[in-house]
Amino acid sequence: MEKLLFGTAGIPASSKGPTEIGIADVKKLGLGAMELEFVHSINITREKAPTIKKAAEENGIVLTCHAPYFINLNSLEKPKLKASIQRILNSARILNLCGGWSVCFHPGFYQKSTKEEAFERVRGSIKEMSEALKKEKNNVWLRLETTGKATQFGDLDEILRLSGELSNVMPCIDFAHFHARTNGKYNSYKEFYEILEKVEKTLGKKGLENMHIHITGIAYGEKGEKHHLNLKDSDLKYRELLKALKDFSAKGVVISESPNIEEDALLMKRTYEKK
Repeated sequence: MEKLLFGTAGIPASSKGPTEIGIADVKKLGLGAMELEFVHSINITREKAPTIKKAAEENGIVLTCHAPYFINLNSLEKPKLKASIQRILNSARILNLCGGWSVCFHPGFYQKSTKEEAFERVRGSIKEMSEALKKEKNNVWLRLETTGKATQFGDLDEILRLSGELSNVMPCIDFAHFHARTNGKYNSYKEFYEILEKVEKTLGKKGLENMHIHITGIAYGEKGEKHHLNLKDSDLKYRELLKALKDFSAKGVVISESPNIEEDALLMKRTYEKK
């Protein structure tokens, strides 16, 4: 990726058409990326994918996707684990047919496992998926997302460790989740700097030049994430975050997951370009 692109989580709210029209509308807004939302189901067929790919190519829009929420790679129940793996693989397959770049997902829950037990189970599943995609010559990045609750697998150290150990695996850093998971911490330039510094230390410059980022306002409590908010209605210091990203010369995609998706995507883009 040559620079940091800003985009929407799904079709812009102002768009009145199907996905391919939404992609064109992202371009008209002056944005550079869009995330396909497969969170409830993979809603693009193999037959439809070439139309999506054509629209993305014609408009110069980078596509990512968010795999379904119904995933737990730490499940001890084999049918549930297999279904979780297939949901991620199928998301990556459809995204690849759409000409997309990066599939993110919430890895799962610790449940009664220790953190190390959960890590080893998740690692095994991610390795299986990475190898399956390589056999299919599918180059979509697998992105474990930092999660918003301490009960969920997915703190930064776990995800960076997996990204360092496995090929075709990188983080999806959701800064709002990180903020909520720590009950209000990681919300200053210094702390954002520390996160990016850790990415660089673990993954090298390629970790900063190949970023998949989520940013939104967020409501949270002692147990972590409650729900998303618009940036101006939240306490997230997004200006300081954007400054840190610029100071590190981060490249990749920043996806707005705010309720007013395109408004906050544009707010971030304009703020970033002024710094």
